[in-house]
Amino acid sequence: MQLEWLFALIPLTVGAGFLAFGVHGLRRAETLRRRGVTARARIVRHEVRRDDEGARYHHPVASWTTQDGRECTHASRFGRGTVAPRYGVGATVVVRYDPTKPSRFIIQGWDTPTVDRLFTVLGAVLAGATVGVVLVRLVTL
Repeated sequence: MQLEWLFALIPLTVGAGFLAFGVHGLRRAETLRRRGVTARARIVRHEVRRDDEGARYHHPVASWTTQDGRECTHASRFGRGTVAPRYGVGATVVVRYDPTKPSRFIIQGWDTPTVDRLFTVLGAVLAGATVGVVLVRLVTL
């Protein structure tokens, strides 16, 4: 196998990873839309995480009571650089959670499927383009 064929594995692997991440997020969102239960929650704090470049991302932590009376407190999987007042500590928000696993939840208005859609599209384009280039290369050999 020539070296340039190995280089084709890099964008294909990255594209497949992006695609898998995006599709997983979209399926999760669809499951919550169909089977999820809504509840009123309160933002109790923000978990602040830093990326490799030092940028800060705020992940609101919501606390609510499930229909069966369990107390839940979980951080959103999405973080943002700034926090609007309606998601500040003490704010009341609506969450949609999976009744079988309440840690799977979204804060309505904060968690949007835009990131998952972006990863799905980028992954499909990257993987598809790589496969296309490899096929063209195979045909023209």
